[in-house]
Amino acid sequence: MDAFQSNQRKIVATIASAAILAVGIWQGMRLVGDGLAAKAGNAITVTGQAKTTATADKVVWTMSVQENSKNVGPAVNKVEASVNSLKKYLTDGGIDAAAIEVGGVNTFANNEYKNGNMTGVVLSYSANQNVVVRSADVEKIKSLSNGIGSLLQTGVNVNNYGPQYYVSNLATLRPKLLAEAMQDAKLRAETMTKAVGTKLGAVVSVSSGPVQVTAADSTDTSAGGMYDTTTIPKTVTVTVSVSFKVSK
Repeated sequence: MDAFQSNQRKIVATIASAAILAVGIWQGMRLVGDGLAAKAGNAITVTGQAKTTATADKVVWTMSVQENSKNVGPAVNKVEASVNSLKKYLTDGGIDAAAIEVGGVNTFANNEYKNGNMTGVVLSYSANQNVVVRSADVEKIKSLSNGIGSLLQTGVNVNNYGPQYYVSNLATLRPKLLAEAMQDAKLRAETMTKAVGTKLGAVVSVSSGPVQVTAADSTDTSAGGMYDTTTIPKTVTVTVSVSFKVSK
């Protein structure tokens, strides 16, 4: 009987020890989990944004002139005459001749095809030249581009690829916008932490996104940044991602 009671006591002690150990392990794991949760929650990350309007002050206008003829020589002569007519249109419109860049003449044969195969017969020859205008007078270039139909009506075959407008002081604007975006991020973080009863601490990390140069009032963005060149008035936007420490 004494031996039986002794064994019972040992079994009860073993079970009790196992239970205590299990509770201890559970509590330890809970504390570790709480600690990790607290550690993960001691910072807040917000996005700040700043934008400003800008006006393009540089323009690059690209065009090409193409003419055709039965023979290559006359095609070259025709394209050179057409380029001279285009240059006159530009200089008469107030563009300095030094701002007009004329590329070399390119020629190619227009071959006859039958059933998808060349027959070996040359139907005609084409000659073309590129013309590029670089200027700071964006409004004048815009006006000339819009009015180039008058030159087309004279028989000059001009392909107008449209002016591209650029802002030259982006390097100056960016630091100012970054500072404003940082202030915006701080204000957002303060608003959020105040709402939940915590205090905002020091900056942990900062990263800036690409500059977005868009048409005025546009909401377009690109992960790699974008640069709209089709409009003169533009919006320049900068974003930052900032992590702050927080405490109770």
